[in-house]
Amino acid sequence: MTPRSYLLLHGWQNHRPEPHWQHWLADRLAAAGHRVAYPQLPDADDPDLDVWLTELARHLEESDASGERVVVAHSLSCVLWLHAAARGMKQLGYADRVLLVAPPSGSVLTRYSEVAAFAPPALDFTLPGPARLVAGDDDPYCPEGAGPLFAEPLGIPADILPGAAHLDLDAGYGSWPAVLDWCVDGTTPLTPR
Repeated sequence: MTPRSYLLLHGWQNHRPEPHWQHWLADRLAAAGHRVAYPQLPDADDPDLDVWLTELARHLEESDASGERVVVAHSLSCVLWLHAAARGMKQLGYADRVLLVAPPSGSVLTRYSEVAAFAPPALDFTLPGPARLVAGDDDPYCPEGAGPLFAEPLGIPADILPGAAHLDLDAGYGSWPAVLDWCVDGTTPLTPR
């Protein structure tokens, strides 16, 4: 098995608590012999878009190119990825595939001064590589629905999970075997925990 490189990107106010599915995922991928980066992005409570974009570029540049490179972004980091794509960040091309988990809508982000600058850009670009979206059908951070708001304009496949809310700890997403399966396989549909 050629080890893959995984970059896991968290959302707003996420300080990578151990019970969160991303922490669970990082532990399992590392135990299977893969290289895993799960960085704490700066100022998670009051993030700066340009600082996070710089960090994203740096982490992508530092990823090992000897195997497949996979990015799993949750919440605010999904729109971070979209801003990077809209700006033509060349480092996004380093990722072989991307999973966007529970992107928040602009209507929600603009309510909070700390993250208003992250409101999604116009989706008039093509993502630089294969991407998939997974979201709850009742996500309070995306009341418009992530399928019509993000997946359809971007032309990417989506798994919309019933009753999964924001796919976070409040929704019961600690262990999540389906996301591990997708990370390893790349084609497994995302299902509820």
